[in-house]
Amino acid sequence: MRVGVLRGGPGCEYEVSLRTGQAVLKHLSAAKYAARDVLIDKTGQWHLSGLPITPMRAARQVDIFFNALHGEFGEDGQVQSLLEELNVPYTGSGVAPSILGMNKPQAKEIFRRAGLRVPPGLTVGLSADAPVAPIAAEVFRKISPPWIVKPADRGSSVGVFFARTVPALAAALAAAQPYSKTFLVEHCLRGREATCGVVDGFRGRDFYPLPPIEIRRPAGTAVWTYDDKYNGQTTEICPGNFNAAIKKQIEDFAVAAHRALGLRHYSRSDFIITPYGIYILETNSLPGLTAESLLPKALAAVGCPYPNFLDHVIQLALSRS
Repeated sequence: MRVGVLRGGPGCEYEVSLRTGQAVLKHLSAAKYAARDVLIDKTGQWHLSGLPITPMRAARQVDIFFNALHGEFGEDGQVQSLLEELNVPYTGSGVAPSILGMNKPQAKEIFRRAGLRVPPGLTVGLSADAPVAPIAAEVFRKISPPWIVKPADRGSSVGVFFARTVPALAAALAAAQPYSKTFLVEHCLRGREATCGVVDGFRGRDFYPLPPIEIRRPAGTAVWTYDDKYNGQTTEICPGNFNAAIKKQIEDFAVAAHRALGLRHYSRSDFIITPYGIYILETNSLPGLTAESLLPKALAAVGCPYPNFLDHVIQLALSRS
């Protein structure tokens, strides 16, 4: 079976996607699959085996696409729409769930309706030349400090900033302007941080939660940054040292988020455990699958080798088609 591994893409997470795709190519069973490296460069040009190709011609040379893209284009419904038009099976969530999962304010409202706790926050529009001081003042009137500023449509902590004061918030908004036109400004909750993956149709369960992982930022950092996540400086405890009650809640909440967004095949949700309860921060519809990524580590903790996971996801995508 010919598996086209989509990696790269025109978004901010190009480098991470290259590494996810490289890991998928490495671990696909050669006895079952003929892997095809389908690279999308930063301009959006598709390449097959190093040569430029149109998406339609690439689709004719594979039986299924493994979507190893992240962020804009790959995780927000755009490539999913294209693959639907090409009528080729693909891994990961469909068009509408991908759009919802990538849009942090919309996803947050869906989580709230599903009964999950979400941090207090405010959605703000911020064009490239918009003055930031009035927006910072409005946030201060509605949300107590400290704050986290997040682009509404980015992942891997791209464009995320922290602020304790109104002037610092204005500076954070100004620094964030190049990343998006819409931002989510949230109260920065304090507590233990965890992430939990969900896999569809695994070990006899419709939605199988993987063991929650406790993650700790490098000392002295206020929020996650892109570099923190991929430079190997974080501390990850897998499985996390949570008591049985908290572990069960995290697992249940990860499944609830996965189902509320309508995601399929696999996902990973991030949480913070505070004295007031467990809050969901966001859900990744296409979490990283690099050597440093958390989902493969959780899979290893339950005895699922990486090639077995890839085979399982491919079979899920084929059964849907």
